[in-house]
Amino acid sequence: MEKRSFSLVWKGMAALVICQATGALGSLFTTPKIASWYQDLIKPSFTPPSLVFAPVWITLFLLMGIALFLILREGEKGSKISMPVSIFGVQLFFNVLWSYLFFGLESPLLGFIGIIILWIAIGLTIWQFFRVSLPAASLLFPYIVWVSLAAFLNFYILILNH
Repeated sequence: MEKRSFSLVWKGMAALVICQATGALGSLFTTPKIASWYQDLIKPSFTPPSLVFAPVWITLFLLMGIALFLILREGEKGSKISMPVSIFGVQLFFNVLWSYLFFGLESPLLGFIGIIILWIAIGLTIWQFFRVSLPAASLLFPYIVWVSLAAFLNFYILILNH
């Protein structure tokens, strides 16, 4: 296997592991609260069933990992990727932070503030990825749609439980 191919394999694996590990880290704050605090909240009628969340998030983190890999691959070809990768890292941070704020601190208000910042960071990531790779940017559209739904859900939980 040539050196470039070997490097891409490792970058691809690292991208997938980083994204799934981010999801796992966020779930450390979320999972313990599902059967207790979250279950007791008044939720809007459009709230998806709890069993939907884990498969959706696993899929979204998989798509994020593939998108990151596509950007890293473009870097191997000489594209400037430091800004897109940095902003991607920022949005991963805010993804975990939202779980901590909403679930860990049991604060729909702080969660709402955090998810708005996350949504902006995802939008910036899509824009930066678009400048490097349309397929990579496209893989993040389901993520921003889901986070938009989560932001509405977070907002309604804030209003209904305040």
